[in-house]
Amino acid sequence: MTDEFDDALALANGHRPHERHPRPTHGQHPTTPTTPAAPVIPDPPRAPDERPVPPHTWESARTVAYRSAVPLTPRRLPLDRALGHTLAAPLTALTDLPAFDTSAMDGWAVNGPGPWELAGGPGLLAGAPGHPTRLGDGQALRIATGARVPEGTTAVVRSEHATARGSRLQGRLPRLGADIRPRAQECRSGAELLPSGTRLTPAALGLAAAAGYDELAVHPLPRAEVLVLGDELLHHGLPHDGRIRDALGPMTGPWLAALGAEVLVTRRLGDDADALREAIETSRADLIVTTGGTAAGPVDHLRSTLRALNATTLIGGVTVRPGHPMLLAELPEHGTPVVGLPGNPLAAVAGLLTLAAPLLHALSGRMPPVTRTATAGEAFGGHRTDTHLVPVRCPAGAGDGGSGGGAGVAVPLNYAGPAMLRGIAAASALAVVPPGGVAPHDPVQLLELPPA
Repeated sequence: MTDEFDDALALANGHRPHERHPRPTHGQHPTTPTTPAAPVIPDPPRAPDERPVPPHTWESARTVAYRSAVPLTPRRLPLDRALGHTLAAPLTALTDLPAFDTSAMDGWAVNGPGPWELAGGPGLLAGAPGHPTRLGDGQALRIATGARVPEGTTAVVRSEHATARGSRLQGRLPRLGADIRPRAQECRSGAELLPSGTRLTPAALGLAAAAGYDELAVHPLPRAEVLVLGDELLHHGLPHDGRIRDALGPMTGPWLAALGAEVLVTRRLGDDADALREAIETSRADLIVTTGGTAAGPVDHLRSTLRALNATTLIGGVTVRPGHPMLLAELPEHGTPVVGLPGNPLAAVAGLLTLAAPLLHALSGRMPPVTRTATAGEAFGGHRTDTHLVPVRCPAGAGDGGSGGGAGVAVPLNYAGPAMLRGIAAASALAVVPPGGVAPHDPVQLLELPPA
């Protein structure tokens, strides 16, 4: 059954596509402070009419985002459509692997020590029907890689290690069982090969095929919709007359896809409150992501629109720089999450990795995203009270400074202001810098950037 048919059937029965179960309660996890070590970044000036909202810490925001969603209802997909989806049940072998003794090399199947008498016949090929004749003592039979080994075979002699002259085969005496892949060498039937929650890679699909599967039970890719806000944005050409190019529209959808979403559409709405409300009310997505409009300016309509829709605000702000005005709300009735990203590019990326990434992991049935540890290549300046996310690069082959399992040496990049993209475009990760900063050679958490 196709995704489109499933969705049409769901709509016909009065349900949303990919309908979720009732959501669990969520909670906060307090952050653990890290020892101050580097220069402190001052707070930016507060706008006179800005109203303080109790924010979440960066760590608790990620926890709340993950716990606010539950996996989408599983469906079965054929292997050629399952790439990138998440297993909804453990992958267990439907057969022994290999299912029978096979040759690991081109050569001769032999019985006993040589020289051997060549048995008649054309030899054994991979996939040949029937069961091969049993080899008698002192006999040899030509065999190809992957072919089923006949009973009585004590080893396979590689082609380069023996020579056939007439009806005799002479060559190097192999050890017992040489170049034979015995039945169930990799696994027995019923063995768990991959746990539930595994995101399916090409290698995982190959394993599933080898284990006997034609289709798999998976969680669907969460469907995401992007709403780009702002009358000042241009969508082609050079900036002019006080207007700037839209950087978030071209990158937000691909970021979400890299994080595991199926992006339905990117809509450019300007600063139209009515259009924003209609877009949110009519969305068929499992996750709505907006860019811009999260502050309290005269044309920032997102928060007021969510209030008008009776949405529940789960996160009204986060103590993180850049990106502190990011928000997470939940629409009534179906509980569709809305992630509001700030309008500055690097702040928007911070919001994607802080809120959207955990949500997508939860909707997909995956474990929450984790950070890795690297060694600070130099001092990282920290904010006085907030977490600071800094674009970094980790040179290939760099050691981990003895930290064990680290991701190398993290070096901060230039051009890393909230409105800049040069730093994040060259980065391999974001360093998670606690209040007060990180000293050179100290451990620092890395938030990996998803591959394209």
